[in-house]
Amino acid sequence: MEVAFTEKDFYAEHFVPKDYLETFYSFSPGKDGENALLRFSLDNLHQAFGAGGIKGDTLIDIGTGPTIYQFLSACESFREIIATDYTDQNREELQRWLKGDQDAFDWTPVVKYVCELEGDREKWAEKENKVRRAIRQVLKCDVTQPEPLAPQVVPPADCLLSLLCLESGCKDLPTYRSALKNISSLVKPGGHLVLYTILDETFYMVGQRPFSCLYLRQEDVEEAVKEAGFAIQWLKETRIDFSFSVTDAKGACIVVAQKICK
Repeated sequence: MEVAFTEKDFYAEHFVPKDYLETFYSFSPGKDGENALLRFSLDNLHQAFGAGGIKGDTLIDIGTGPTIYQFLSACESFREIIATDYTDQNREELQRWLKGDQDAFDWTPVVKYVCELEGDREKWAEKENKVRRAIRQVLKCDVTQPEPLAPQVVPPADCLLSLLCLESGCKDLPTYRSALKNISSLVKPGGHLVLYTILDETFYMVGQRPFSCLYLRQEDVEEAVKEAGFAIQWLKETRIDFSFSVTDAKGACIVVAQKICK
């Protein structure tokens, strides 16, 4: 499918958070590709933030979208989490879950999966409450700007997290590299970056609408991370098999890196 680059205004007008969540995060039967990708991300976030992993006071998540799965392990290791997203509707959907609204997306199966990784599946309600307490701010961000959180000013964080964001917001590889440098300013020297990226993808569907994705190979991601001033500590890659009616993605990778002190 030939999909033109999806501009910011199109996202702001047409991206429907509930459709996105139901497609990729419901752990529904028959969604083998989606479920495998979600498990890959949860397993590796558990490794990144679990025993002996990354810890600190503040974590900034760039491009949170309407999701909370990325905080389920991180909330055990960070006192304060700052969530960010470009679109109003994604930030509003996140706020609905934070407030416990009845019409918010049900993350219970995902939360239970992470609790099981941690050894106690039945602590899922306690885990949800811990995530809600940890998220102190939900801010607007634009990764294409030199100061992605402007006009808000926040101190540099101990960890920068970004999942499935830059490849959606960047039209080409130079823009992607520039965006990674832009967000790198938000983390302290010696702090960590956890970057989760879809590989070999040009589009994904949300409801009946296609959205573009920058085609990236693993080596493109590695080079951009290093160019942004980080030393890669570990990287994992997986191949995935999606229905073409959902996406043409073929893989994903997660990178854990440390910002080089100059």
